[in-house]
Amino acid sequence: MDVTYRIEQKRQINGAFPGLKSQALAARRAKAVAAGVASSLPVYAADVDGGIIVDVDGNQLIDLGSGIAVTTVGASNPAVAKAVAEQAARFTHTCFMVAPYENYIELAEKLATITPGHFEKRAVFFNSGAEAVENAIKVARVATGRQAVVAFDHAYHGRTNLTMGLTAKAAPYKRGFGPLAPEIYRMPMSYPYREENPNISGKEAAERAILAMEKQIGGDQIAAIIIEPIQGEGGFIVPATGFLPRVAEWAKENGIVFIADEVQAGFARSGAWFASDIEGIEPDLVTVAKGIAGGMPLSGLIGRAELLDSVHGGGLGGTYGGNPVAVAAALESIKFMEEQDLAGRARQIEEQFFTRFGVIRKEISALGDIRGRGAMVAIEFVKAGGKEPDAALTKKIAEECLAEGVLILTCGTYGNVVRLLPPLVISDELLSEAFDVLEAAIRKHA
Repeated sequence: MDVTYRIEQKRQINGAFPGLKSQALAARRAKAVAAGVASSLPVYAADVDGGIIVDVDGNQLIDLGSGIAVTTVGASNPAVAKAVAEQAARFTHTCFMVAPYENYIELAEKLATITPGHFEKRAVFFNSGAEAVENAIKVARVATGRQAVVAFDHAYHGRTNLTMGLTAKAAPYKRGFGPLAPEIYRMPMSYPYREENPNISGKEAAERAILAMEKQIGGDQIAAIIIEPIQGEGGFIVPATGFLPRVAEWAKENGIVFIADEVQAGFARSGAWFASDIEGIEPDLVTVAKGIAGGMPLSGLIGRAELLDSVHGGGLGGTYGGNPVAVAAALESIKFMEEQDLAGRARQIEEQFFTRFGVIRKEISALGDIRGRGAMVAIEFVKAGGKEPDAALTKKIAEECLAEGVLILTCGTYGNVVRLLPPLVISDELLSEAFDVLEAAIRKHA
């Protein structure tokens, strides 16, 4: 891969951790920042490049989080930074709804070519994944004249009122924030590791969900089915093969808008442009964000032209939606992904992960499951001898890795999953070193 780093790609902890400067910033934060905002790291970033985070005390951590799957092309990708600077020097904002600009159109054209689906498409841009999801539901309701929306167990779709309702996990995302939006129904997900019947096929799991939808709601009452092709916060759950195609097929048969939430799995992260591509799914609408713009805040909704064009003028948009600087970053990020074949790089990372941790799983029963696609992979930890989730062990392993200079994130409905989301520009050497640290932590605590 043709990548030049500004920062030496080296793990390094200098004495006390967190250091004095980070401790001072933590004290300032406690007096200024809302307590409801939590952070994974006890240190504060000063510079980030490639697979390394440098904190204010000079410690260098290997980054296996990518800002939650955002800095796919690297946190300070030179081409993206240049595009941002050039656009900012021309203009930072006019609002596309006031004085439109060409690069918004260019990005819409580009996404029409790379998102799944062989049909005429339209696109609209927002700031966050939750905004894209909310607007996908708006479009589906207008286009169908229906109100009911189906989401799935273990889903995560955002923190706004409507998306909290779509999200499955109560704490910390929903508890105390109700009442939530109505006409949202939750259906059983295909979760191969935790199925009561371990032999259930993806199609059979889909039929289970379809029967529940037919009995509880009725196919003719559902505006939209929304699903993450690989569930993120819920535990990096990959549904059994055949589940997604059958649900999408049933949606089409019943005039239901099928929405793929690709916010976390999209843009080469899964080893394909989009996780929907892996099983040949053609969603009616696709929501995107995170990896789209190299760290700049941008999200989008892309899908069938007749659906997006069914909304009245002024019904979609927002002051900062499709900000020209963020759009410039997205165009350059996508170009870099294409030129460097980052989807191929994600598949290499997947192979390295399963090769390494597949061996360890056979040796240590606390590794209940290893799963994922591309550079969106995870380990589910359980109490030895069974499948009872072990959140305490998961936390210990994450803390041990952090103390040794490797940032990993946790997730899962039961809080017992370590998720790995390295930037796709990370070197093999650095990735292997991070895996060494994770393996040592597992062998020490599991």
